[in-house]
Amino acid sequence: MSTADLPHSTPSAEGVDARGIAALLDALETDPDIRPHGLVLLRHGAVIAEGWWAPYAADRVQLLYSLSKSFTSTAAGFAHAEGLFELDTPVIDYFPEYDAEVTDPRTRRMTVRNIASMASGHAEETIDRASQAGGGDLVRGFLLTPPDAEPGTLFAYNQPCTYTLAAIVQRASGQSLIDYLRPRLFEPLGIREASWFEEPAGVDLGFSGLHATTDAVARLGQLYLQRGRWGEQQLLDADWLAEATRVQVANPGDWGPDWSQGYGLQFWMSRHGYRGDGAYGQFCIVLPEHDAVLAITSETEQMQRLLDHVWARLLPAFDGEPHPDADAALAERLASAALPVPPSAPQPVTAASAVFAVASAGRAPAGIREVRLRSEGDGWVLGLVDRAGELVVPVGIGEWVESAPDGVPIAAAGGWDGDGFAAEVLFLETPHTLHLACRADGTAQLRWLTTPLHPDRLRELRHPVG
Repeated sequence: MSTADLPHSTPSAEGVDARGIAALLDALETDPDIRPHGLVLLRHGAVIAEGWWAPYAADRVQLLYSLSKSFTSTAAGFAHAEGLFELDTPVIDYFPEYDAEVTDPRTRRMTVRNIASMASGHAEETIDRASQAGGGDLVRGFLLTPPDAEPGTLFAYNQPCTYTLAAIVQRASGQSLIDYLRPRLFEPLGIREASWFEEPAGVDLGFSGLHATTDAVARLGQLYLQRGRWGEQQLLDADWLAEATRVQVANPGDWGPDWSQGYGLQFWMSRHGYRGDGAYGQFCIVLPEHDAVLAITSETEQMQRLLDHVWARLLPAFDGEPHPDADAALAERLASAALPVPPSAPQPVTAASAVFAVASAGRAPAGIREVRLRSEGDGWVLGLVDRAGELVVPVGIGEWVESAPDGVPIAAAGGWDGDGFAAEVLFLETPHTLHLACRADGTAQLRWLTTPLHPDRLRELRHPVG
């Protein structure tokens, strides 16, 4: 999905120094621990900069991880406006089938507002305990896991809080989150591609698992910046939006300065504005003081550092002197952005097909048992063998080669080094890269650049299908 149907302008026309945006790109591209995938920047309601680092592309969805929570909050906003639930009603009221089992007084006082603001009273993440206590029923297990403090008094980032909020919306509406949001959010905003992991089948996960484009993230941010208004329509209730984007509970901690500014209803407060974010660098940053929205999809474990780059490079550009001559250079740079290709030495004369056993002290990444390297036509392919069989991945030498074996969108590049054949495999609908090194001793060493938080079975590293 592209931004073609959104207003477009130039940085200088909207009072932004394009050199500041370029400085942000410099910081992202030269930081060894950050891989940008996509970026969309809006100011005064117009797109002023956008780009995707090939082989990532504008119409490619990416797993948003916990940025999914902000979409769940939006679904809750619609449901609240339709009278399907009340924020200050006890959660247990929406699950009467558990009423007899749930006897803890704090749990019985826990409200929808408490779970929406990660203030259930639990002192830490409860997903493992809740899953066990509920026998796989996460809502039941969550309600059977007693809080450590009075609800509303203690912040803890806790997946079952969001899962339960999502369950309330889905139960009250009689629809999955995706189906509920489609006519209310996705279609009015022009978001065409979106899908959600389900657990169990038919129930969208809520706290993670949404796959959508960078552009969809930007549109969500713009809706919030416009206080729920889109064109001539007031889509999202402005009162809900105000509640979602103000501090509901303090969250002092050691995650970094932008994770201790307070938490709203599935939104983080930031040193500047507020945001939704997801693991490994998925950001929807809303900057009301600058009338701007920045959407970023990427692969990094250094999320605070990425925000530091934004604050240090981009924010001064909003107050800088516009330079129209820099606009064209920035647009050209973004249009040709690409991830670096892994280096390769000349192909050895003795290069030949081979089979490599995966060297791993425990479970190998993605359950891969064996790597097969073989020539095919004028190029080379890797066969990644797991319990389901072989996933055949063409590898570009000096370039990214895209493919979709068994329907899994992939790009791979690699080549020879001093001790064998090395490659990087990008799973294009996730923030994840798999490094492979096939060595002369007949072993293959595999590692994730960022480790998938959902099951990493090879054929599931894509958006969910039918």
